[in-house]
Amino acid sequence: MSTTKPIKHFLQLSDFTREEFEYVIERASVIKAKFKNYEIYHPLIDRTLVMVFEKNSTRTRLSFEAGMHQLGGAAIYLNTRDSQLGRGEPVEDAGQVMSRMCDIIMVRTFGQDIIERFAANSRVPVINGLTNEHHPCQVLADIFTYVEHRGSITGKTVAWIGDANNMLYSWLQAAEVFGFHLNVSTPKGYDIDQSLVSTERYTFFANPSDACEGAHLVNTDVWTSMGYEKENAERLAAFDGFIVDSAKMARASKDALFMHCLPAHRGEEVSADVIDGPQSVVWDEAENRLHVQKALIEYLLLGRIENK
Repeated sequence: MSTTKPIKHFLQLSDFTREEFEYVIERASVIKAKFKNYEIYHPLIDRTLVMVFEKNSTRTRLSFEAGMHQLGGAAIYLNTRDSQLGRGEPVEDAGQVMSRMCDIIMVRTFGQDIIERFAANSRVPVINGLTNEHHPCQVLADIFTYVEHRGSITGKTVAWIGDANNMLYSWLQAAEVFGFHLNVSTPKGYDIDQSLVSTERYTFFANPSDACEGAHLVNTDVWTSMGYEKENAERLAAFDGFIVDSAKMARASKDALFMHCLPAHRGEEVSADVIDGPQSVVWDEAENRLHVQKALIEYLLLGRIENK
C-alpha cells in the first residue's frame, strides 16, 4: 500500500505532541459515547488491523480486536506460533510483508528495538501494544480515565509505587508531554534506568508512603511482571512494605484516584480495600483501553475527524 503522506506510528508516548493527545482523548470521549448509546460508527469499513503477539495478553487482544470490529474493520491475530517471527524471520522482512497486506499493525513484543525496526520497515502505522520498555496505550488509557473523572492532569501529582518497569517509563514520558509531576518510589535494586528517562518532572522517594503525600493519582503494578516469574520469591522480599493500602491512600489528596493496569494480586501490591474501594477506577481504566485505542486507530488511519 503506497501513500504520499509520512507514516505516523505510536511506539512510545513521546511520539505524539500534547495537542495530538488532547485531540485523541477528545475523540475517545466521542467514540465512547457512541458505544454507550449503541450508535453504529463504522469509519473503517474494509480496513484491517493485524495484531502480532510475542507476549500474550487478555486485555490487549480483546480491546484491539473488539475495537476494530466496532469501527467496522477487521482484526487478525498472529502469535509466534502463527508467524515466521517465531521461526527466526528478520523483523525487517516481517514489517515489509505484513504492511503490504493490511492497513495498520499492533505489535506486543519484548525489546523496544524490535518494534522500532519493524516500524522502520512498515508501509502502514504501527502501534506499540507493549514492550519491555514502554506501555504507551495503557498510560494513554489511564490519562483518559483521569480526565474523565477529574479533568485535566496538567499540574497534578501522580505517585508511582513499584519497580521501574515499562509502565513507569511511559508515565515519565507522559509527565513531560502533559506537564504533571511524578512521585516515584521503587525498592532498592529495581531503580530507574536513566538511559530511558528524558524528563526532570519526577521526584524519587525511598519511602513509598512519602511518595503518596498529596498525590492526585496513585498508581501501581504487579511486583512480578510477565517474564520474571523465576524472581517471584526474591521480589516479594524486596517489595515488602510497598503495598498500596489505605494508610498510603490516606496520605494522598482527599479526592485521589487509584489505578492499576491489571491483573492485580490483592494482598501483594495493593490491598483489597483499596482496589475494591471508592477511590479505585480500575474497571473504568480497563474499559478505556478499548475507547482510547479506537480513537488512536482512527487518528492514525484517517487523521483528524471533525464533528462526527
